[in-house]
Amino acid sequence: MGIYEILKSAHSGWRYLVIILLLIAFINALMGYFGNKPYTEGSRKLNVFALISAHIQLLLGLAIYFMHDWYKGDMSVGVQRYWKMEHISMMVIAIILITVGNARSKKRDSARLKHLTIFMYFGLALLIITAAILAMVKVDPSRHLFGM
Repeated sequence: MGIYEILKSAHSGWRYLVIILLLIAFINALMGYFGNKPYTEGSRKLNVFALISAHIQLLLGLAIYFMHDWYKGDMSVGVQRYWKMEHISMMVIAIILITVGNARSKKRDSARLKHLTIFMYFGLALLIITAAILAMVKVDPSRHLFGM
């Protein structure tokens, strides 16, 4: 098993951690906002762990992207276009939203606004990630929703 296969397996497995942490942070922020709960140190750490896991996923994905030469793919072939442009673009945008949301939440004065910021930015990132997964399933029918 070469480095490419190891990175691909790590990237494939790590995605579950990213999605779970993002969902938990999103739900925590939703409950915090509507429940008018305090923004605790646990909330802050959860958001940072979601952020870090997403950045690790990005680094793994970039390594795979350049090792496999996806950037050289033929744009007229749906699967190659997806991996060359759509997947990477959508995931980078999602990670930018996570990063900006985490940074902006730190600058908010009230706990309610901190929760709202995380809820909005992480929620948008989750929507983009879900759209990318659905697009993958559409262009490559051999893959299913959360499998390989």
